Amino acid sequence: MVPFFPNSKILFFLTIINIVCNFIKNFAMDEKFLHYLWKYRLLNRQLNTTKGDWVEIINPGEHNTDAGPDFFNARIKIGDTLWAGNVEIHVNASDWIKHGHHQDKAYNNIILHVVLNADETICRENGETIPTISLEGKFDYLLYERYLDFMNSRNWIPCEHSIAIAERFTVDAWIERLLVERLETKTQSIDAMLRQNRNNWEETFYQVFARNFGFRLNALPFELLAKSLPLKYLGRHKNSLLQVEAMLFGQAGMLGVNFIDEFPQSLQKEYYFLQSKYSLKPIDGHLWRFLRLRPSNFPTIRLAQFAQLIVKSSALFSKIIESHTLNQIVSLFEVECEAYWQQHYVFDKPSVGRLKKLGADAIDLLLINTVVPFLFLYGQRMDNPAFRDKALEYLYEIAPERNSVIQHFAGAGLKAGSALQTQGLLQLKAEYCDKKRCLDCAIGHALLKM
Repeated sequence: MVPFFPNSKILFFLTIINIVCNFIKNFAMDEKFLHYLWKYRLLNRQLNTTKGDWVEIINPGEHNTDAGPDFFNARIKIGDTLWAGNVEIHVNASDWIKHGHHQDKAYNNIILHVVLNADETICRENGETIPTISLEGKFDYLLYERYLDFMNSRNWIPCEHSIAIAERFTVDAWIERLLVERLETKTQSIDAMLRQNRNNWEETFYQVFARNFGFRLNALPFELLAKSLPLKYLGRHKNSLLQVEAMLFGQAGMLGVNFIDEFPQSLQKEYYFLQSKYSLKPIDGHLWRFLRLRPSNFPTIRLAQFAQLIVKSSALFSKIIESHTLNQIVSLFEVECEAYWQQHYVFDKPSVGRLKKLGADAIDLLLINTVVPFLFLYGQRMDNPAFRDKALEYLYEIAPERNSVIQHFAGAGLKAGSALQTQGLLQLKAEYCDKKRCLDCAIGHALLKM
């Protein structure tokens, strides 16, 4: 038996249900997704304004991620009139008022208001109604469901279980683009430092190289050390390994104690003389970290290796620029500690004798994080694409990095074959996957459309 309700109650309940459904739908809808639909024209062909005028998208415009209208320089045909200007997108038309656009002159040249829910008529300051189209029912809601699956995913990356089915050409092309994006980000900080150093390439390379020579745990003290000890002072004494080591260990704040061994005593004596000569002020020795490091990676060993590099070539960047092959650059970095450090990891504590040279993995990281970005920037600054091409070629020759991120991608079906690809994957993880920027990702875009 069908229960009986008065007409007013039926109407009331239907209204409430409709309001709740619209609220849930509009609340869940992401404005970024509407931007995505508009940018890639993922809409039904037939579009009309709320007044019934036919709309044709000639050009959706340039996506603006800063303040101001969402899309610049769009070209839209409304009826028989072709319009050129900006487009604004909202979930609800009333968001125009909520966001204060009605009081902002930057929005007077909006030619089209794109919304999901046209809940209010929007006008310009002069009272003219802004043409509005509603995207309700104008796109594939399965696309949005896939997008929500990505956004709500708790996997290592949103598309962890589907990335392997993406077309390999799309994946490779996107990873190469991300590699360039990563290089451009790295070179921005190097360029700023270069300007601070009055375009002194050697000094800037020395400082950045020193920071990266500290690898992850001792990057900061290595950088502070380099900035406290100008390269020109080391260059004046490059013919004396003892004096170069003395300045490095002294500026590192590691020579301020009473030593037993003759070698650190000699370093101490040399440093006090050079410290007075150049008015040097050492950094705080407590900044250096030894814990959780293998003895071969102790900062004392790294400093001894760094000293060998300075002695081998104080003008290291010039030699890199002059090199024609990756092997020539690698040979510059193949150094080993002198005799004392073959028997020690720290001062005054003998250890089992062992050759302590810079390993292949360490050299690869220095190439990836220092040499390649510098060559890339040098090519930009000198307007010489050959150096940029060389930087990319070197990355292609360097073995893929080995870390947890790269291992995870391999487990998901993306196995890297070179450092060029691992650098692109690191950029993908940090700037897109972690931030769930699936709509800005070529791989995400491909998977959403499947």
